[in-house]
Amino acid sequence: MKNAIGREIPDELLVNAEPYKGNYALDGVEYTKPGPTVRASIKPQESKIAGSLRDAIVQCGLKDGMTVSFHHHLRDGDYVINLVMKEIEALGIRDLTIAASSVGTAHDPVAKMIEDGVVTGLQTSGIRGRMGEAVSNGKLRTTAILRSHGGRVRAIEQGEVHIDIAFIGAPTSDEYGNARGTGGKSDCGVLSYAMVDAKYADKVVIVTDTLMDFPNFPPSIEAVDVDYVVVVDSIGEPKKIASQAARMSQDPRDLMMAENCVRVMAATPYFKDGYSFQAGAGGPSLAVYRFLEPLMIERKIKMRWAIGGITQPTVDLLNKGLIQCVVDAQDFDIGAVRSVHENPNHYEISTSQYANPMNKGAFVNKLDFVILAALEIDTDFNVNVVTGSDGILRGAPGGHPDASAGAKCTIIVTPLVRGRIPTVCERVVTVTTPGDSVDVLVTDYGIAVNPARQDLIEALSAHKIPLSTIDALKDKAYSMVGRPDDLEFFDRIVAIVEARDGTILDIVRQIKPYEL
Repeated sequence: MKNAIGREIPDELLVNAEPYKGNYALDGVEYTKPGPTVRASIKPQESKIAGSLRDAIVQCGLKDGMTVSFHHHLRDGDYVINLVMKEIEALGIRDLTIAASSVGTAHDPVAKMIEDGVVTGLQTSGIRGRMGEAVSNGKLRTTAILRSHGGRVRAIEQGEVHIDIAFIGAPTSDEYGNARGTGGKSDCGVLSYAMVDAKYADKVVIVTDTLMDFPNFPPSIEAVDVDYVVVVDSIGEPKKIASQAARMSQDPRDLMMAENCVRVMAATPYFKDGYSFQAGAGGPSLAVYRFLEPLMIERKIKMRWAIGGITQPTVDLLNKGLIQCVVDAQDFDIGAVRSVHENPNHYEISTSQYANPMNKGAFVNKLDFVILAALEIDTDFNVNVVTGSDGILRGAPGGHPDASAGAKCTIIVTPLVRGRIPTVCERVVTVTTPGDSVDVLVTDYGIAVNPARQDLIEALSAHKIPLSTIDALKDKAYSMVGRPDDLEFFDRIVAIVEARDGTILDIVRQIKPYEL
């Protein structure tokens, strides 16, 4: 059957799931949170330190068919997944599901474990590198599930995902398991993604490379939730937290689009003293800060709070007093990591606080603006940030669907074409953010407003901002580079893209190899 955005969802997937019905269709639904299995620890205990990762895995009772989880605050510099999975493979344990907040090129070695059957399930908010290629080419023996950051927390808290053992890479921990994202030699700032894992997993293992005196306070992960602590040589390389995409762009095209984003913001009724804001980590999104600062000074207004993946430009405005506080679920560069230490108005929050659609008040629901990138956007304003133009999984829903659904004004900024590929198209390969969450598209060839937002059309027109239609932008893109050939897929479904509320938004089929 077709879901609310017109995507065909095979009947066999609807036995235990529902099709996407719209952003707010499940508002007010009630559910009971399940709890983890907890082993009482009544006798005094000096230390929870295990002799090695292998010892901790064995003592936790890991068996074939179980689910293990990881977080990705160290991003491309993460070592923990590979360290743990190498020991698991050596123990001969197979048929595991990895439930990670995200996986990337740092975890390329796990792709071979997918092919060998050590890993047969994958549930994640992002997938890149060789793992994305393995899944796209049908190597994973079950169907992968892709969720937004808020959707992942929701799935764990609702019991949709049961974690047998959570492995949490922590820059610092004491011998009892009080762990922090700050300090040590592998500082990543916060541990927001791992908080839900610590609360809901049956067993929790802290993996650290810096052991602190007890108590290591204030903890991101509390010792009351931790079973074992393992000390290793290194949990990662913080310098690789920042990707190329998360750096301030100097490209004139990006700067032009960023300036137009700020013009759009300034024309809305939401741009006033005390507004709230989130920007993605792409070049044009980050460049928005360059144009926000002088306008805020000119209008004598301040941002009440900023959220999301935090970057140096956010920190700069905080330090200048133009942002009153930063609420942080992930740090995208070293400047943001340092700010968590130094600025008392920079706060760590859980990912549930950030974006869970099924709690009683996620921060995204209070956003005025969010500015985000896209691999593709179609004429219904649906956005793809997961599959490349070749149909291979190489991206992440991340917080994109969450912030888009919550913000009063969601702005997508993207060039009209990339190379010979149109970004604005008739139909995206995969929908990761539905068009009913998207309000404005800013490209280098024009600005389009979702027709559902007549209020924004009137506001922008009143400020003499030239507007196009998204169909006209699509036609312009096709006139420049041609209409792309349709990708060819096998029938097999290799991944399900869940909407943040757990309904099925779209599916990903196995890609057919390109033949010369």
